[in-house]
Amino acid sequence: MLTQEVKIFQPSGSLDAAKSQAFRQEIARIVEDGAKIVLVDLKNVTFMDSSGLGALVLAFKTLRASNSKLVLCSINEQIRILFELTGMDKVFDIFANQDEFQKSLMSVT
Repeated sequence: MLTQEVKIFQPSGSLDAAKSQAFRQEIARIVEDGAKIVLVDLKNVTFMDSSGLGALVLAFKTLRASNSKLVLCSINEQIRILFELTGMDKVFDIFANQDEFQKSLMSVT
């Protein structure tokens, strides 16, 4: 797997109704650039609500439709609970951090 096929996106602050549109636009831009895997590193995201979760789900579907993949890493406790309550922890590939994600890529190749 070539590293240029992986794009890392690191939003920060809250991923909520106010920011979900910008998040979706950024993901769309990354897809247009031809990324095969988009790693969304959430270590700087302090809060996520249902709008943020909806933006992630939409991004997941957008990427899947273009034969790409969305993976997440570095989610905090609040986001982890949100994912578990909604069952999204079963939908998304979630890694502890970027290093764990990189290790998973190494094991595939």
